[in-house]
Amino acid sequence: MIKSISKILDGGINLENVNMILEWLSDKIYVYIVLGMLVACGIYFTIKIKFSQISLFPESINYLNEKSHKGKISSFQALMTCTASKVGTANIAGIATAIVVGGPGSIFWMWLMAVIGSASSIVEATLAQMYKVKSKENDLFVGGPAYYIKNALGMKRLGIIFSILFVFCYMFAFSALQSNNMSTAFENFIPSYRNTIWPWVIAIIFTSLIAVVVFGGMYRISFVSSYLVPAMASIYLLMGFYIFITNLGRIPEVFSLIFRDAFDFKSITGGFAGSVILLGIKRGLLSNEAGMGSAPNSAATADTSHPAKQGVMQILSVGLDTFLICTTSAFIILLSKVDLSPDMQGIPLMQKAVSSQVGVWGEYFIAISVVCFAFSAIIGNFGISEPNILFVKEDKKFVKIVRIICLIAVAGGCVLSPKLVWNLADIAMALLAIVNLVSITMLTNKFMLCFKDYLRQRKSKKEIVFKAMDCGIDDTTLWK
Repeated sequence: MIKSISKILDGGINLENVNMILEWLSDKIYVYIVLGMLVACGIYFTIKIKFSQISLFPESINYLNEKSHKGKISSFQALMTCTASKVGTANIAGIATAIVVGGPGSIFWMWLMAVIGSASSIVEATLAQMYKVKSKENDLFVGGPAYYIKNALGMKRLGIIFSILFVFCYMFAFSALQSNNMSTAFENFIPSYRNTIWPWVIAIIFTSLIAVVVFGGMYRISFVSSYLVPAMASIYLLMGFYIFITNLGRIPEVFSLIFRDAFDFKSITGGFAGSVILLGIKRGLLSNEAGMGSAPNSAATADTSHPAKQGVMQILSVGLDTFLICTTSAFIILLSKVDLSPDMQGIPLMQKAVSSQVGVWGEYFIAISVVCFAFSAIIGNFGISEPNILFVKEDKKFVKIVRIICLIAVAGGCVLSPKLVWNLADIAMALLAIVNLVSITMLTNKFMLCFKDYLRQRKSKKEIVFKAMDCGIDDTTLWK
């Protein structure tokens, strides 16, 4: 490790070399630590809950109609806020890159990791509900990893560190990256786009629309997400369905290609860092973010009668992200027969793939889709970050200052190419995942007490209501 860093710094200390070190660290942390932990925890929790992420999937759909008290955030609204932060430009650009670099077989491993990872998502969302608290700013619930780290593990300082990393990662860096990806969608339509005033115009308009939503607080973020996410996902899926139907005869061929490439010996062993398995695992786990510590922040805001109900609903979020949106992106590319050249990846590749099926207007469709996906992801990022701001300091002025700083980052993302911020965000997210995975593993016993109580009540056919003391849990705030 020291030799590798010394080699990079041979040319002196400058911004480019610092960025190379951060990129090297990011790759090593992800490949050798985070991905391994995500897979191991996913398998561990899958065994603990006896594959309930599969058997309870119908229940997650039933809870979409779960009622909440007036002025509270419903389970559906909380789910859509969570899904909004996941369903971003990476569902288009990230899938295109994974197919080009890792091959079509990476899609199979993405599917498999979504199933395994959703077990971790059930655990973290349930724990977030168990240890949520009422906000002093309003009458809504707040919670997430920082709260169960403090209240269940008694480690407040670690919770503060987690919150600071989370706000930087999601609200600042990832939001800037979403707006940057959104901005690149206009490069095909405006000559010398980066050298014109248009990036600034788009930055001002886009950031202003974001500000209108996020300054309305958690309730407005949840309200907008509950309408925007289903609408934009449905339109994007309809385009995918059209391409699917018009190429119906080639569907078996594409499935065959995915499965054949997934188990191709050369694809698996040829350079592990870019192998078909690693790219699939990375895309699957980092797209649906199961176990990463993001979903619990929105899950905790829901007004529900039992913590495990919201945990079960997270299965649907993972399914929507991976099996619908990401898979649609993959099939659009693979059915289009576009050249999978390393020279063209991300959004430009998707624009070319769609336009080859429906004509030139397909490029405009993807551009509009990218704008909507970026918008929903950013307001989702602000939504899931809010509990972490409040955890550090419950002060309205402090929350507004953080919002303004992060809105500036969103505007900057439209104009700049933030490689340094991307690498910093990757490292921050890796640290978040490590802290969260260790925490939920340490809290496995308390989760299982709650989850078994849910399964027992579910069999009785009566209303499912959680009473912490009846389960032998005495350290919650709102469930006593």
